[in-house]
Amino acid sequence: QVRLVESGGDSVEAGGSLRLSCTAYGISFDEYYMGWFRQVPGKEREGVATLSLRENTRYADFVKGRFTISRDRSRNMVFLQMNNLTPEDTAMYYCVSHRGAGSWWYLQPGYFPDYWGQGTQVTVYS
Repeated sequence: QVRLVESGGDSVEAGGSLRLSCTAYGISFDEYYMGWFRQVPGKEREGVATLSLRENTRYADFVKGRFTISRDRSRNMVFLQMNNLTPEDTAMYYCVSHRGAGSWWYLQPGYFPDYWGQGTQVTVYS
């Protein structure tokens, strides 16, 4: 059974940094692509960053140069380092996974992976 457990969300001042963590259970990083999505209440979910089996990455334009996705294969964990946060980054952040790539991995709007964590809240105040 696939289970994704996020942590690291917090309230931070604009310009600050946070590191989100995701522990993945029931999947192998040799088969499952990983990523981070986010959602603001009343808005559509949107992709933030994705990571392929071979460590290729994709980033949404609104986080390029500020966020970095990475993983620790030995601990089955994925991370999202977020720097220079702005109030517009306030959202619930979800760790996601899917067996295989596809449109969701390329962050195409309206396409979503199969597996989601419970989310971790990030609040950025000015």
